[in-house]
Order: sequence, then structure tokens, then C-alpha cells
Amino acid sequence: MKRFALIGAAGFIAPRHLKAIKDTGNTLVAALDKHDNVGVLDSYFPDTNFFTEFERFDRHLDKLKRKDEPVEIISICSPNYLHDSHIRYALRYGADAICEKPLVLSPWNVDALAEIQQETGRRIYTILQLRLHPSIIALREQVRQAPKDKVYDIDLQYITSRGNWYHSSWKGDLSKSGGIATNIGVHFFDMLIWIFGAVKDVRVSRLTQDSAAGYLELAQARVHWMLSIDANDLPVDVKASGKRTFRSLTMEGKEIEFSEGFTDLHTASYADVIAGNGFGLEDARAAIEVTHQIRSLTPSQL
Repeated sequence: MKRFALIGAAGFIAPRHLKAIKDTGNTLVAALDKHDNVGVLDSYFPDTNFFTEFERFDRHLDKLKRKDEPVEIISICSPNYLHDSHIRYALRYGADAICEKPLVLSPWNVDALAEIQQETGRRIYTILQLRLHPSIIALREQVRQAPKDKVYDIDLQYITSRGNWYHSSWKGDLSKSGGIATNIGVHFFDMLIWIFGAVKDVRVSRLTQDSAAGYLELAQARVHWMLSIDANDLPVDVKASGKRTFRSLTMEGKEIEFSEGFTDLHTASYADVIAGNGFGLEDARAAIEVTHQIRSLTPSQL
């Protein structure tokens, strides 16, 4: 049984990490969030020590280390712009880090973390759960079995409606979230690069607070993509049905279904990490580079 701490316990994604820690037979000894709406802890680890101040959280973890009961892994579910700092804290404390996507916002942060990883001897892991989805694994295998010069035409659309609160939160702040392409798109860009290979060209045709679109050329794919949090971008039939989310991935005009099967992918990710595997710092690099490039480009007609 490994001893975990968690930073960002009140966040949207935290329950998946709590479930993963519990389902893999481990324990949570400390949790941190500046917000105290963390009743979800009762469902998983009601006895864990919870803190709203980083200084007290740090002091508690230091005490555990001095009692020879150190935290071994720190899970990070904090806002995107804090990931880098919290990963550094975990490694310097002497723990491994499991961090949500995007691991960091800029490529040079990856280089800096690689140095700290080398200095401390601890490991950084990230959650790339789409790589563990059965449909995505099958698609990657299909591409790998095809001729190496085969280039696929891919269309990706992901619309997940958000209300006015979004722009009042850190997610609506480009400097804190990285914008739509990073906060929402990094999942899909990582998946596409993992399946179709290295990035050859990146172009952007739309880049606003609410949406982004463009073209991504990979070793074996030409990808047209569109991401949006604007309900007005939903297809008419989807809006008529009352749904607020639309996800579509087509290859050569054929729909790839991967809407289901997400329930336990965080648990599978944790199991891989604990087994000594898991996706590390370098696995995250390519998607971070793409999303950084996207928000640096000026939109132009494709």
C-alpha cells in the first residue's frame, strides 16, 4: 500500500483520482485545496487530513517524513498554471508526481522538469487516459498494420458547452489555462500524435475565447479539427435533443466511436504507474509543443 497526498481536492477531476487511489488498494494521507467544498473525500478517504493552506499541508508532509512515514506519490489536480510548481514541490519533497493534463503549459517547462527529475531521482507521470481506451488502442493497431506511406484523412470535432462561469474562472484566463486548444484539446492532440505519428505542420483558422479550429499534419494523417465551448456550434439535431456535448472523430469518413468506456481509465493509469510503468514526462512533450504553437499562431484561411 502506497501513501498518497493530493493537491486540488475540490477540483472537477479530483474524484477520478480519489477513486483510482482507492481502487488500486492505496491510501490518501493528506489533501489540499484552498476551497473547502471537499465532501467527496467522505466517499473515499474520510480519515484523510485536509488542508486549505499550503504551508500547513507542507508542514504535515514534513512531519510524516520525519516519522519515517513519508508520502510516496503526490497526485496533482490543481489549475493548469500551477502544475509546474506543484510537480516541483512533489519531487523536491521526495515523492513521485502524478499530474493531470496538461502537464505544463510551455515546452521549456518540460526541459526544466526533466532536470529536476534527474536531480531528485523521482519520477513524473501524467494521465493520458485516451491511450488506454480500447477503441483508440484498436485504431492505433490498425494504422500500424497499414502501409507506412498511407496517410489518413481525419476530422475531429469536440463541442462541450460551458456557461458564463467558464470565463470568470481560471479556465477562461489564457495565461492560466492555455486557452481552449490546451485546456480541452491537449487530450485529443496527444491521442492523434500517439496514433498517427510525428507532427509535420500546424495551422490555425480560428482562435477565440470560445473556440479554435485548424489543420494538423502528422506522419500518417491530415487532421482537420475544431474545438468549442459555445453551444451555438452544436449540430442542430444535437441541440434539438437537449444534449450539450458533441464529439466526433472520423477516419476516411468513417466514425470512430469512443464515447463510452472512460469510467475506469484513471484507475488503469494509476495501476500502470504503481506497476512501474505509466506515461512520463517525454510522453507528454509532443502535445504540449503543439498546443503552445497553436496559441502562438495568427489565424489564417486554410
